[in-house]
Amino acid sequence: MDRYPLEMPGFTDPNPEWTAVETPFDRGVIAEVQIAPTAALDQALAVARKTQDTSWKKTPAWKRAEIVRNVAGQIRSRHEELAMLIASEGGKPLTDARVEATRAAVTLEECAAVAERLEGRQWSMQRAPGSESKLAFTIPEPIGVVLAISAFNHPLNLVCHQAGAAIAAGNTCVLKPATSTPISAIELMRMFRKAGLPEEVLQTVVCSGKAASRMVESDLVDFITFIGSKKVGWGIRRAMADGTRMAAEHGGQAASIVLDDADLDHTIARILKGGYYHAGQVCVSTQRLYVTKGIESRFTEKLVTGAKKLVEGDARDADTDVGALIETSEVTRVKEWVDEAKAGGAEVLLGGEARSKTLYGTTVLRGAADDSKVIQDEIFGPVVVVQPVESLDEAIARVNASRDPFQASIFTQDIDDAFRAAREVEAAAFMVNELTAFRVDWMPFGGRKEAGLGLGGVEHGIHDMTEEKLIVIETR
Repeated sequence: MDRYPLEMPGFTDPNPEWTAVETPFDRGVIAEVQIAPTAALDQALAVARKTQDTSWKKTPAWKRAEIVRNVAGQIRSRHEELAMLIASEGGKPLTDARVEATRAAVTLEECAAVAERLEGRQWSMQRAPGSESKLAFTIPEPIGVVLAISAFNHPLNLVCHQAGAAIAAGNTCVLKPATSTPISAIELMRMFRKAGLPEEVLQTVVCSGKAASRMVESDLVDFITFIGSKKVGWGIRRAMADGTRMAAEHGGQAASIVLDDADLDHTIARILKGGYYHAGQVCVSTQRLYVTKGIESRFTEKLVTGAKKLVEGDARDADTDVGALIETSEVTRVKEWVDEAKAGGAEVLLGGEARSKTLYGTTVLRGAADDSKVIQDEIFGPVVVVQPVESLDEAIARVNASRDPFQASIFTQDIDDAFRAAREVEAAAFMVNELTAFRVDWMPFGGRKEAGLGLGGVEHGIHDMTEEKLIVIETR
């Protein structure tokens, strides 16, 4: 069994505390990771601040891009090893973990490219009398020290989006990965150091959320990038120091509308992937299905038939489609939500029960009450809910009842209906004939209202981590 000690410049802990990293399927221990004590958290921020102010912010973009691209190359060369690590610590099926490893390399390559394109603009000073002799332009500058708090469900690619963007933009970064999936983040840090990044620029600390609040509140932090639940995210926003900026990516109850003229075979294939990918533990996982009554019966029959064919099991098995939930407590919670929906009148068409202490069965519900948790809240489990509707009007209204608009979709062959829904559905991104969980790493990505703050995606993330400085010159 591997042990991952705290790798922080100049810090030693005479009485180290360790936490076990368990694979979700059988809760077997795959590694132990050292917990960062309070003194280490304080030192990490102090080192990041000093390094940013004295050296790193002066590093040119081409050098930063060179380092980031080197790490992308390392990920590609270690692709299968990293995919198995993602599957082992996070429970993501190996097929999907391989996709994540590829995406992580692409994310870093995009970070490098955006870093090289960072530039300001000239502003005309001839719009009013008195400023004609001035020359004005902006330049981008790094924002400073970035605190990156990440999530378990994409343990490599998410930290590439957060730490990779921070470094590409010219910032130092203290990275706090999810305690359930810290190894991918530690391996990423090691790859950055192998690529020539000074160890003070990227430091990874494993600690509880409660301990991390110490860093959240610190005035040494200039920017916080957070991925996780909205309860924690909005709590961070209230707690952070005055002047600290933030971007937050929460989750929502992603909805798809299915109209009578939809290509059912294509639709079912996309919804099966969107609803059960990573056992539904994705912030834009397809959860609510608003299906017009003309096809609802055929649609539901095909959906149940397809869902029955999905293989549940150990994520490390290449044949597995639906793996374990990240914690056994999540199995209990999902069961409670489904039981509540059943008591409120929902039909259980498939599943509706735990398969083991770690696996919740692939589940299809029908006709849940609009005030039930499976409609109002993000279930983060392998559950989709079919809701029959009379019309597109009704579907749009019910989709828009969410407090957490993030991504949504429609399945139809009518271009007018598709564009109307795209305009009227409240969402940060809207897909036509595609799953709600569709994402490429360079596109804008983020939630509205309670689902998040700001937009992610490589370019938006890097721009959030820079500031424009205006320079005005009197030319005489």
